Amino acid sequence: MSSLGNSTNIFWHECPVGKSERQKLLNQKGCVVWITGLSGSGAVPLHIPFINFSGKSTLACSLSRELHSKGKLSYVLDGDNLRHGLNKGLGFSAEDRTENIRRVGEVAKLFADAGLICIASLISPYRKDRDACRAMLTDANFIEVFMNMPLSLCELRDAKGLYKLARAGKIKGFTGIDDPYEPPLNCEIEIQEKNGVCPSPFAMAGQVVSYLEDKGFLHYQ
Repeated sequence: MSSLGNSTNIFWHECPVGKSERQKLLNQKGCVVWITGLSGSGAVPLHIPFINFSGKSTLACSLSRELHSKGKLSYVLDGDNLRHGLNKGLGFSAEDRTENIRRVGEVAKLFADAGLICIASLISPYRKDRDACRAMLTDANFIEVFMNMPLSLCELRDAKGLYKLARAGKIKGFTGIDDPYEPPLNCEIEIQEKNGVCPSPFAMAGQVVSYLEDKGFLHYQ
């Protein structure tokens, strides 16, 4: 006799309204835009109201606004925000980081299945964890955006003061200082400095939107 807690008693139920119907309704294709990089890996001009956010969050919000202006539905999963709820209680050990990313990957997959453009903004330092999230979807529906900014620039910005604390030994296991960041090997989009200058949030968002347009995510056929 099976107990109530036995996973063999759980079955997958299909719904008559599927992903294709939802995508047709929204006139877009569901996908996950996964933004990864060091803390503070982006430009935040002084006139931007969310200056204290990391570069990844800045890009995520700018991208969401740009998609909204085009009549496209997106949702941002911000790493810091999620630690106030879904991932509350998880620390920053390798095991907790893996569980943090796994949970976000599963939620992002649901949003993509709903037909939304899900924008996940997390440091996500370990390649294997990001690859595990990619494996949850088809490759074409997982767009990895690498904020490839040098550590020196991120430390110079240090909007949250975290690098300073990490250098002083007051924060342990901080990515880029005493914990590694493993850059993507085959990301779909890479954002870099140009002549020593970071692109603006608008330019970064435009780069991602252009990719989504080219790959057919912003309409449904």
